[in-house]
Formats: sequence, C-alpha cells, structure tokens
Amino acid sequence: MSSFFKGKNILVTGATGSIGSEIVRQLLQHDPKVVRVYSRDEHKQFLLQQELGVLPNVRYLLGNVRDSARLESAAENIDLIFHAAAYKHVTSCEYNSFEAVKTNVLGTQNVIDVAMRQGVERVLLVSTDKAVSPPNVMGATKLLAEKLMISAMHSKGSRKTQFACVRFGNVLGSRGSVIPVFASQIKKGGPVTVTDPEMLRFFMSIESASKLTLNAMEQMSGGEVFILKMPVIRLGDLAEVLIAELGNGSVQTEIMGARLGEKTNEVLMTHEEARYSEETDSMFIVRALHKLPGENIPDPKIYEGTKEYDSSSVTPLSKEDILALLKESFSDLSEITQS
Repeated sequence: MSSFFKGKNILVTGATGSIGSEIVRQLLQHDPKVVRVYSRDEHKQFLLQQELGVLPNVRYLLGNVRDSARLESAAENIDLIFHAAAYKHVTSCEYNSFEAVKTNVLGTQNVIDVAMRQGVERVLLVSTDKAVSPPNVMGATKLLAEKLMISAMHSKGSRKTQFACVRFGNVLGSRGSVIPVFASQIKKGGPVTVTDPEMLRFFMSIESASKLTLNAMEQMSGGEVFILKMPVIRLGDLAEVLIAELGNGSVQTEIMGARLGEKTNEVLMTHEEARYSEETDSMFIVRALHKLPGENIPDPKIYEGTKEYDSSSVTPLSKEDILALLKESFSDLSEITQS
C-alpha cells in the first residue's frame, strides 16, 4: 500500500472524528506528500496535533463540508479525498433532520463538485450499514450520499475523477459507540441501559475499519461500494462481558426498548446488491448496477447464489471472543471513556 499513497496529496474530511483521525494516522505511515486534516472542530484538531507532533506533511484546516468555497481551497492540488465528515447519531438526526441533510447530503455533493473542478483522482465516501433500507433520517441521508457518489460516475463527463463508497457497521470505541457508554455507566455503578439485549450488531476495531478503507481507496476503479466483512455481537452479551470486566458484581442492566428508527438486525448488503457483488476474504465489492453507453466502468457480473449480508445471518461471537476482540482493540479496558 505504501507505493500507492507515497507522494500523494490527500484530503480527509471529518478528519478529527474517530474514523477520520485513524485514517490520517495510517496514511502517515505511507509517506504521503501532504495530508490535509479538514474538520470543523478546533479543539479536536488541537488534540490531534498534540498527539502527532509537528509534522511537515500535515496541514490542519478548519472548515465545514457545507462551505463549498472553503472546501474548494482545501482540495486544491489534491490527488485523493477520503470523505468521512457526517452527522452519525440516529436520534440526533431524527430530531434535527434537515441539519443532517445539509451535512450528509449537500455536504457530500459539495465534495463531489469540488473534486471534479479540482481534478482530484479519487474520492471515497465512508458510509454505514444504516444506509441499507433505512428506517431513520440518518440512514436515509447516508443512502442518498452513497447514491450521489455513485451517480457522479455518470455525470462527470470527461473528467478523470473516480468515485466510490466503503460501507461498514459499528466501530469499537468510536465517538457515539455503545461501548464507551456502557463503560461509563458501569463505572458509575449502573444501571447499564440496553435497548434490546437480542439486537445483533456488526462491530470492528477502528484500526481494522480504517485499514480496509485505505485498501478500498487503492482498489477502486469507480462506481463500487466496498462492504467490509465484520463480526457480529449480541448487545446483551456485550453488556455482560463489560460488566464482568469492569463492574464489582452488583451492576444491573435496564432494558430500555429500541429507540426511534432503530432496527433489531443490521444489514450491510441487500439481496439485490449481493447479485452484483464480488467476494474477497475481507469484503464484498458491489459494482455499479447501472452503466450508461460509452462509460469506462467495469461491467457488473451477476452472482445468483449470493444472499444479503445481515447480522442475523452471521453467527454472533461468543462472550470469550467478544472479550478477546475488546482486549485487541483497547490496551486497557478500564481506560475506556466517553469522548
């Protein structure tokens, strides 16, 4: 991978978020010419700069993807864009729906327009399992962001820019993740509030998700949705494992019921997408389902036997495996805190 990213000018939007900042960390291992850290959070930029130290190939740019003019200057002479900026909290987006549209939809279109005007080589959108058959505003905006990104392959004309998406589920310890919430509740003596102990969720470490995101950027030829394979965890089991590790034996759980717009099972790939997907060891690659005459996009192949990829079709991790995954992702479980 180092040969691909070496010497490249790279822009990361939402670069101080959980995924965005890890993408930055991993990119810096591959000797890029410059990484531009683009986000609206001044304090998080300060913290990231303190962590990384003064590096000659990192630039910190305050800005919002809603601001096309600012984004334009940030993308000047850029080769690759990782677009990770988004509103991601289901409940927050449900009650502030058009704010989610402004960032997740209009902001994505701004990234697309700017990339084409600036001659960026590749743009990769970081998406979510909640974009699949969405029952909530957040998922609907991310689905539309995916559609805009893939549609840009049809509307770009003779421009060289390629667009693709990477889609994955929950990331262990990311901002808004249930794990820091559970850990905080346990440290306070409980109760641990579980929406539904039978809910099945895809989980992956931040490091693994970011590594596969870089992989998708390197592999893309335009129009794909890269869907990461992820282990599945039952929420009730996750709560019990964390209570056993962090509690004192008296912490109780409280069942809250599903929140507005939540699903019992998560779907990462629909049956229709599965028919056009190519499977590798680490991911499914869904090729563009539609192709206009003369477009230089690989033809999708039809795989009749492939089924949708959802959390109910994957055997959940055992409690022992959940603990092993947590210990792999966190150097010290007792230090897990809410961001």
